Amino acid sequence: MNQSPTLGLPAAIEAAVRRMKLAARGAAERAVDSLGASALASANVFQRDNLLGAQFELNRKLAVFCNSFDDVLDRRVESEVLPRSSSQGALAETSWDALSLVDDREMEVQVSAERFGLQIAQDCEVEQRELDTFVGSMLHGSADTPRNPFRAEVIGNAMVRSVDLVTERAELRTVLVAELGRSMATSMAQTYAAIVADMRAAGVKPSSPSVRTSERGSGFGRTNSGYDTSSRPVGLDHSAPHSQDASSGHFDARNSGRHDDTHRHSAHGRFGVSTGRGQFGHGGARDPMHGQAPQGTLLGHVDAGLMTLLRRLAFTDLGPGGEDGAFAADAGHAQSMSGAYEHEVGRALPVAPNLIRTHRDALRQASHGSLDHMVIDVIGSLFDQILSDPKVPPQMARQIARLQLPVLRAALGDSSFFSSRKHPVRRFVNRIASLGSAFEDFESEQGQRFLALVGDLVQEIVEGDFDQIEVYEQKLSVLEAFIVEQARRDVQDNGGAASLLAEKETDLRLQQRYTQQLQSLLKPLPVTEFVRDFISQVWSQALMRAARLDGADSARVKRLRHAGRELFMSVQPKGSPEQRKSFLMQLPTLMKELNEGMDLIGWPESAKKSFFGLLLPAHAESLKGQALRTLDYNLLAKQVDTALGEAMPEASELPPPQGHLPVLRDEVVMPRFTAEEAQRIGLMDEGAVNWDGKVDIDLGAEPEPAEGDLDIAGLPKAEAAEPSRGKSLADHVQIGFAYQMHLDEKWQKVRLSHVSPGRTFFVFTRGARHKQSISMTHRMLVRLCETGRLRSFENGYLIERATARARRQLAAIGSRVAA
Repeated sequence: MNQSPTLGLPAAIEAAVRRMKLAARGAAERAVDSLGASALASANVFQRDNLLGAQFELNRKLAVFCNSFDDVLDRRVESEVLPRSSSQGALAETSWDALSLVDDREMEVQVSAERFGLQIAQDCEVEQRELDTFVGSMLHGSADTPRNPFRAEVIGNAMVRSVDLVTERAELRTVLVAELGRSMATSMAQTYAAIVADMRAAGVKPSSPSVRTSERGSGFGRTNSGYDTSSRPVGLDHSAPHSQDASSGHFDARNSGRHDDTHRHSAHGRFGVSTGRGQFGHGGARDPMHGQAPQGTLLGHVDAGLMTLLRRLAFTDLGPGGEDGAFAADAGHAQSMSGAYEHEVGRALPVAPNLIRTHRDALRQASHGSLDHMVIDVIGSLFDQILSDPKVPPQMARQIARLQLPVLRAALGDSSFFSSRKHPVRRFVNRIASLGSAFEDFESEQGQRFLALVGDLVQEIVEGDFDQIEVYEQKLSVLEAFIVEQARRDVQDNGGAASLLAEKETDLRLQQRYTQQLQSLLKPLPVTEFVRDFISQVWSQALMRAARLDGADSARVKRLRHAGRELFMSVQPKGSPEQRKSFLMQLPTLMKELNEGMDLIGWPESAKKSFFGLLLPAHAESLKGQALRTLDYNLLAKQVDTALGEAMPEASELPPPQGHLPVLRDEVVMPRFTAEEAQRIGLMDEGAVNWDGKVDIDLGAEPEPAEGDLDIAGLPKAEAAEPSRGKSLADHVQIGFAYQMHLDEKWQKVRLSHVSPGRTFFVFTRGARHKQSISMTHRMLVRLCETGRLRSFENGYLIERATARARRQLAAIGSRVAA
């Protein structure tokens, strides 16, 4: 970057110039990447050649472009800021059409610069107005002075003149100016904000208070939501001169958006940069009934004309039932694609039309920029796969088909749709598909209620403000609450497993709290570590079990407390003959009481052997040590009695459950169930599973989507996918989802219907009409997952599966072409 200092400029202006140069360099580097990605996505040979040519020239002459931009910007800033003579001022105020000897190319540069400035200014209008106040203060002018050296048309002039040095071909210049404008627009809001912050830190005061207009106010901060003052979407009136039939591919997006030119959206950047209102997107949208801007967060900025077209297509093509005559309009495309599906990946015909492909030309005409065109093609390809996915029931696929235009709206306005698997729009589509695939029979009452709910939610999205994040978040909440309630009723009606498991989990939580209580009390006392752990983790269970059976003040509880004290003292050093004799006399009684307590809680034989294998050497070692003084011995015994005599916790003392209970450790025994209780809830016995046996291969399973399956040049990198198999799956199972479980030596489809609050117990159901419950502990669930006996029914969420199949199909076609 050219760092030659500008002469006589204030320090704050020089710092701002450096920031603007860095922003331009970053925009040029991004443009190189996005041009290549757009070329790969382009279906037009001539357009692809222009994009590749522009990318080649810009990449080859990137340094020339940046140096030229730096020089031109320096000259323009100096001419704007430094004092000018009266003749210069008069010349500057002369309009272009008043000069008769202006070169045609100079006129083109000026016009292109103005257009460039309008392109980048619409996304950073608020920040530019704020910067005007600071620059006006420094230059001793008003906030409305035209001498702000960083206004958008100045930057555009420097950009256009620098493009002239990159290539002499007019078509490549046009491509470069458009792509650089789009790339520069994504960073101008942040650049202006950073310059303002630098000036404020340098002590510069604005010439007048900077007021950011409210999203509810008129003018700035508002964007066309696709509605007029009535409740009907714009574009449905076929008598309007600009609203031609979108299916013809000739929708006049330019005319449809003209009425909104005075209400430019003042968002931060082209793609969903946060303004503090939400994680995704920004801005507000007008209330379709009153023309007011509700408290909503837009999924980024989309041009008014394109938004109108999206609403019109979403509202008219599939309609409330999702099975309109549009399928016939797309039948030719579906038929042509079916051969490729069946030949490459064995897929059937899509169950609904791909509207994005049907109206591709109209959508591309209404959008601006090669990245928008690429996004349209990518989403269209995804829905080719989504609508033919074999694991999505046809009823759900038809509902998802109605979300094609809302999904495209999200992807066009918010790049986090591609990178964040938690994006509300993406989650809503994936959740519908996953929950729908878990139903065995949609003719049942539960299936019909679920279908009706999904239909209502999708209808509300299509007819409402589907450009707002809160719409999808609210629908997700309704959907998940419905599934949880439906699953709760299902489990409760099928043996009352939920209430029984809640009671058992409460017992476990009480046990956990008592364990922590004893650990805290025994920690300061001198004793071998394994004895302290045994008393706090295992013997505490025997004490609580005896208290539950006989009462906290029963003889058995007192006897077990005494045994705990004796165990603690039995490993203390015994130097005198009297102490050794007393120990040997009490040892048989101690061993008897220890075995009684272990049997009371059903402690495993293997664990018993391990414990006694440590205890016997510790007893032998205690007979060789230096004996404690009588006072120290009695004091220690008193402290142990106090710890074991503390009252056990009550259920009313328990806080809300947080995280997993320690049910995976050998020291914590599974809660005791009677034979009748275990049969009623279908409790799986670990001993009944042949853990050494081999698991059959699931022939119907698809390969898992690769990491970063949604990585697209020019867009943020995708997050890692959630596991669909393996030990980590146990921490990601979700209520209402379908899974494959290896039962009775074969794979069976099950549905997760209940998870206890502390994630200690899990209940799966299988069967359509006569449901069977399968209950298990978290430890059992983990063992099933890590041994490959439980895996997701879907090898990934719907959108991830669709992307993986699209890539495999393209790779197969490419290999055949290469051969």
